[in-house]
Amino acid sequence: MLEPRDSEAQYVYVYCVIRCKEQPEFTSLGMGERGDAVYTVHEGDLAAVVSNSPVDAYEARRRNMMAHTAVLEEVMSSFTILPLRFSTVGPDVDVIKRKLLAERRSELLGLWREMDGRLELGLKAFWHEDTLFQGLVDENPRIRALRDALAGKPAEETHAERMKLGELVEVAMKQRRKRDSELILSRLRPLAHSVAVNDDYGERMVLNAAFLVDNDAEARVDEAVQQLDADLGQRLMFKYVGSVPPYNFVKLVMHW
Repeated sequence: MLEPRDSEAQYVYVYCVIRCKEQPEFTSLGMGERGDAVYTVHEGDLAAVVSNSPVDAYEARRRNMMAHTAVLEEVMSSFTILPLRFSTVGPDVDVIKRKLLAERRSELLGLWREMDGRLELGLKAFWHEDTLFQGLVDENPRIRALRDALAGKPAEETHAERMKLGELVEVAMKQRRKRDSELILSRLRPLAHSVAVNDDYGERMVLNAAFLVDNDAEARVDEAVQQLDADLGQRLMFKYVGSVPPYNFVKLVMHW
């Protein structure tokens, strides 16, 4: 259970860093049940988007994650953002100015130049469950022959053969995943400034990738994903999201 400090003392929750000298107004409410106002802390032309907080850490619950994301999405609509990791909470405004905005100024400006005029798009690809095994059988004679040989035979009498079939299927899935992911990336990588390929999860996932693209390239990426769906949709399902905070390309972690 997270205990609040004395009501007169405040922590400060940090969402992201932007470049601006003015004090913009935001309508999103800050983290926590109190819903404090979101405001900016300035050091020259760099500003941290923050809100006061009664606690110094937040659990990764859906409500907290949605509040965090809502602020970032509002700020993104007007500024290039450098997001900080969820539940980044500073002790006070002065420390944020000194430790984040001043001491890491060169790093922040370099990241900002890399992100300015660009956005992150995410793409996940999954095999359709009902066609996955049949596709492996159709393209692999050894799997097909062993499957047919085992048809109708008792499991207890064919344990070794069934283990072998499982091993063949696993190898074939790895090979197909590599081919399919390389095909998808070959279509999208030329349109992106940078690509981040993340770990996949679950046997049906083929690709889990993020693309940093120039703003004016977003429509071309949209078209390329639609074409992938048209070409491969019979065996692959795509989950395409964007634009999202560029977490895959900005790794800002603070240790106060």
